[in-house]
Amino acid sequence: MSIVVASNLEKTYVAGEITVKAIEGIDFSIEPASFVSFVGPSGSGKSTLLNMIGCLDPPTGGSLQVVGQEVSNLNRQEAAQFRGEHIGFVFQDFNLIPILTVSENVEYPLQMVQNWPRQKRKKRVQDLLEAVGVADQADKYPNQISGGQKQRVAVARALVTNARLVLADEPTANLDRETANRIIELMKKMRDEFETTFIFSTHDPKVVRNAEVVFTLEDGKLQKNENNGGGQHV
Repeated sequence: MSIVVASNLEKTYVAGEITVKAIEGIDFSIEPASFVSFVGPSGSGKSTLLNMIGCLDPPTGGSLQVVGQEVSNLNRQEAAQFRGEHIGFVFQDFNLIPILTVSENVEYPLQMVQNWPRQKRKKRVQDLLEAVGVADQADKYPNQISGGQKQRVAVARALVTNARLVLADEPTANLDRETANRIIELMKKMRDEFETTFIFSTHDPKVVRNAEVVFTLEDGKLQKNENNGGGQHV
């Protein structure tokens, strides 16, 4: 069963007399444990689409199913609960909490959303930090580690709740070329190890080349492209 299914999905913003259709009647599906990129110029609707899939912003039309759940009608509390149980996020600016250590940043979702017992939390955090290669940075603060290490921590945090789906908005934008390649390889490794679906919004050709499926957005609509020999373009 597909992990994300959109049918005639729409998102419209209204500001006074101005109406903007950010997403206009699109259809797509995403399979479990896949590596998917949404690409397109700035303003094409990529971030809007990720926000809807992540239950941060509700659609204004159509149907959107995530992990088998219709999410278009969730209220704010239900959406927050759903995110905590099923979805992880990785951002271009890392979004780590500066007053928490590396291990505390990764542990934070378990405390806030899933309320795991302390011993179970500590074991899960340690396992994830080892998996992403930053266990030796556990007691440092975000300002004491490199950008690549911060993004590794962000990946661990996204996976710590056993998220079925990780949404990554321009995750390599603030990284140098070599570090970006390492982060992409890390995400692929995590996908293979945990069978997590990764969905990217990106301009980065390195991410696009590694994607198995590429959806191209333009003016809020999906464009159909020819397969270029890399990922499957839709």
